[in-house]
Amino acid sequence: MNKALITLDNLSIGYGSQPILSGISLSLARGSFTAILGVNGSGKSTLLKTVLGLLPPVSGRIDTRSAGAPLVFGYVPQSVQFDPIYLLTGFDVALMGVYGRVRPGRFLPPVERAFTRECLRAAGAEEFARKRFAELSGGQKQRVLIARALATRPDVLVLDEPTAGVDREATDAVLEFISQIRKEGKITVLLVTHDIAAVRHHTEQVIWLHEGKVFHGAAHELLTAERMAEMFATVVG
Repeated sequence: MNKALITLDNLSIGYGSQPILSGISLSLARGSFTAILGVNGSGKSTLLKTVLGLLPPVSGRIDTRSAGAPLVFGYVPQSVQFDPIYLLTGFDVALMGVYGRVRPGRFLPPVERAFTRECLRAAGAEEFARKRFAELSGGQKQRVLIARALATRPDVLVLDEPTAGVDREATDAVLEFISQIRKEGKITVLLVTHDIAAVRHHTEQVIWLHEGKVFHGAAHELLTAERMAEMFATVVG
């Protein structure tokens, strides 16, 4: 069994001293593919920001270190908008992923540019490298943003509703690609989504936030009609 890469121990999350979810205890293994489900306002973004280190926990412990070193997160947001006055290409956007390894004021070494091209190629976005990012379709932009996240050389790939507003064909293509790179690169994937059908098909584990409760388990067990009815009955009861 793979060793736990992220551990949440009796974690309470929220803003300031006010928790919105408490008692979260679970572990995510290296190389796992986990979906976070829940309606708007259930706490998905708060949990995501806490795992990323953008919000401190209200209480409890979160361990996101590997062999004593902080984990590297590659983040893919729902969408990114750049002012059209900036003539950024797909390559320019993907190249942003390497900036964290280059000291301010230093030129980007050729090896980083070459690696960015490899990430674009891996994401199926090589043909968009010279095109203006603002003119790409939603699915094409998401592939460039995935390439940018891969360029960080991440331990964990975090995707916040990456296929929102994207048609079913493009959604399946993006998630199929994510599944592939996870297996090939042993990258841990954390996916926020509302797409239960996609979760059933692609992910291994589910963290479901519902009415202040946190349910965690294997996707094939948690997403059965019987188990979902049981979870909702527990909340209502």
